[in-house]
Amino acid sequence: MAALATPGVYYETVDAVDTRVASVRTDVAGFVGIAERGPVDTPVPLESWRQFRAHFGEVTGSGYLAYTVRAFFENGGARCWVVRVASRDVHAGVQSAQATLLSLTGATPVWRIRASSPGTWGNRLSIQVVATHRAQTSGTVAGGDPSYTEVASTSGFTRGSLVRLSQSATAAPIYRVVNDVDAVTRRLFWVADQPSRRLPYDALLPPLEASKPVMVESVEYTILVSEGGVSMAVHEGLTLVPEHPSYGPRSLAASHEVSGGDQGRTAASPPLRIGIDELRVAFGGDPLVPRPMAMSIVAADLLPPSSLVLTGGRDGLRGLLATDFIGAEWAADDSDLVKASRRRGLRALGTVDEIAMVAIPDIHIRPIAPPDFAPLPPCIPDPCALVTTPQPASPSPQEPGEIPPVFSEADVFRVQADLVWHCESRRDRVALLDGPFESAHGTTLGLAGIRAWRQRFDSKMAALYHPWVRVVDPLRVRREPTRAIPPSGHVAGQMARTDRAVGVHKAPANDPLVWAQDLTVTMDDESHGLLNTLGINVLRALPGRGLRILGARTVSSDVSWRFLPVRRLVLMVMKALDLATQWAVFEPNDTGTRERLRMSILIYLATLWQQGQLAGASMDEAFFVRCDDTNNRPSDVAVGRLCVDIGIAPAIPFEFVVVRVWRSRNELEIAEWAVERGGRVT
Repeated sequence: MAALATPGVYYETVDAVDTRVASVRTDVAGFVGIAERGPVDTPVPLESWRQFRAHFGEVTGSGYLAYTVRAFFENGGARCWVVRVASRDVHAGVQSAQATLLSLTGATPVWRIRASSPGTWGNRLSIQVVATHRAQTSGTVAGGDPSYTEVASTSGFTRGSLVRLSQSATAAPIYRVVNDVDAVTRRLFWVADQPSRRLPYDALLPPLEASKPVMVESVEYTILVSEGGVSMAVHEGLTLVPEHPSYGPRSLAASHEVSGGDQGRTAASPPLRIGIDELRVAFGGDPLVPRPMAMSIVAADLLPPSSLVLTGGRDGLRGLLATDFIGAEWAADDSDLVKASRRRGLRALGTVDEIAMVAIPDIHIRPIAPPDFAPLPPCIPDPCALVTTPQPASPSPQEPGEIPPVFSEADVFRVQADLVWHCESRRDRVALLDGPFESAHGTTLGLAGIRAWRQRFDSKMAALYHPWVRVVDPLRVRREPTRAIPPSGHVAGQMARTDRAVGVHKAPANDPLVWAQDLTVTMDDESHGLLNTLGINVLRALPGRGLRILGARTVSSDVSWRFLPVRRLVLMVMKALDLATQWAVFEPNDTGTRERLRMSILIYLATLWQQGQLAGASMDEAFFVRCDDTNNRPSDVAVGRLCVDIGIAPAIPFEFVVVRVWRSRNELEIAEWAVERGGRVT
């Protein structure tokens, strides 16, 4: 730095590139399944069971998703992403309940009120529309200028406010839209003096009596929302003028349902119960036709006080297919419409990078049929009864939801195979596989069923768990206190808790399971040992120790990737390196760049070793980083490639896994090789 002796401005060059490598989160789960409500094929970030209930409703007999997410949070999970699936069939697919608000004359539809998300739950919604006047003042017609009105106060009036003016109770009121407000002179202008400030509703006032004051009131609407007779929400200050900030369709638009932010770094905001669709431009006009420069504003354009019940909601479960859970691939040159139609279920989770484990429990669904729905008998009062005080009415029975189909074994395998392929192609998450219903309940073949299912998979990116878990069922259909659900929610929750408490290198096993009453199959030591050697992670009930996961293996035949914590540790390292070494792309391939890259990776791996995530009595035994002339030959430099060889020794087992990082001309690529302890590449 130059000596600061002479007063003046000095410029210094500072390298603002952050070359540090930091670990990424590995406790975020992703779930795909059936829910009572919520957006379809849209990933929603959640951080509590309460948030799930707000967005997707309560547990339902038609799916396991709600049970799985609750098990995740009960077992220590802190954050997950949820995607609701439903059929998009034109005739029997998912649909939102809705109702239409008509004008005072009943001839023109003004707004369509719809449930914020599709499903039969919307058929329980009812709304009540009430006209309100939040801003009121008095005015005069002194001066005789019909382009404005002097008022006692301009508080509550803004540009675009719909206003009712009246001088007597018998005369018909006059409706105008405020073009501008002057708080200094206390004037409400009805016509703009500049063409650029004009509104389509600008109109002069008709002649008024100068001797009488003018009552000036704003016109807004309040919509009260009830679900099953219980008040749920109140939306105030909605206006009919599209230019007003509180325009109804804009205030209750569908875009307000989920606000996950960039990659969902924040949890979703509380969802709305209803939304409003614009059917016509307020005050006489078709939204598809250009509005005239002046529109007549009459009482027939306003909304009358009314009460409506929403109808027509469908869950879209009867026609549910396996493709609804996994979506389909698309080409880079496909249109946005084609991509949106294929980005469904599991493919929707592909847009979220922070997920580290994925499960699809509802492909195994065995729906529980709700009790028969029948209307309550009419109430006939007893003329001889002595009690004259009317008793409160009994709540109306809820309309039952749709029942999804039972998927075949071929469909289950198709979905799980696609789930495994999804994880292998992304290389940043693992698949949690649930054993099929029949094998998990021991109805056929005993252990042979789950053993045969295990033979269908060979992947280092997936883990299989057996049997299912029985949990307390809030529904208690047929007076059953518990319900058997797939174990993936409990497993993901224990993984998340272990990762945060100890680290990803710790096997997510041998800790008590929470919110678990029993297992569907009782395992002994012999059966456990047989399944464990096959790579099937067993859940067992141990005397005095409760229910625990006693296995942490993948379904890979490669001994280098036998253990799940090893696979997840390497995934975390690879993802951290991928994110933290992007600065090296397009940097000069010289000694300085190589040394900076080597030192940043070296410091990161040393930190992991100090935390106990890598094995070895010294750093030399735990890892190595090589980025010099030995692996960056002149031929590599000539084609714009920078290579870094990294070797790490996972804590369990004591085996090396090599991650090779190289920089091409315009991208960063990562590959991996397994090596023996002696260093020979296998």
